[in-house]
Amino acid sequence: LDNLLAGVRAGGSRVMVVRGEAGIGKSVLLEYVAAQASRVQVTWARGVEADMELPYASLHQACAPFLDGVEELPQPQRDALRVAFGTAVGDPPDRFLVGLAVLTLLTRASETQPVLVLVDDAQWLDQVSLQTLEFVARRLLAEPVAMVFAVRDPEGQSALAGLPALQLKGLDAASAGELLEGAVGGRLEERVR
Repeated sequence: LDNLLAGVRAGGSRVMVVRGEAGIGKSVLLEYVAAQASRVQVTWARGVEADMELPYASLHQACAPFLDGVEELPQPQRDALRVAFGTAVGDPPDRFLVGLAVLTLLTRASETQPVLVLVDDAQWLDQVSLQTLEFVARRLLAEPVAMVFAVRDPEGQSALAGLPALQLKGLDAASAGELLEGAVGGRLEERVR
């Protein structure tokens, strides 16, 4: 993940899917990446189980910081994104055009500062938001845009298949013991002082 940040700062695009069971530390890793992302514009989308039936809800979250740039999009992309986000009335938007609009928004934003899109609990994103963000992730080329998705296994096993992944596993007994000893030792020292 540190390499991902270095790569996007150097002007390249990067994508990573962090996979693991509930409670293993995926969200903590995303928070770590956000904290290390100096000189990078960070945006979040957080999957919420209750919002899974609301099309484009999570995509709107991710795009919120860049919505000032909607007016500069090519008209078909602009119209599709406006309908998707409920700021214009029309037939259900063409998903391809929505995907292109998001790609264009992120690319243009990255011209002034690298962009990092963090997606937590991707298994709970509404389907069309997940598909659109996956579409964008697969089409990043030389833009300084990075995307990191955290996906809970096994619920999100099929999501984002084929993208570069980091599989988190639990600690072995020896490492868990060291960590516990260190933590219990970090508390005793504080009390002695």
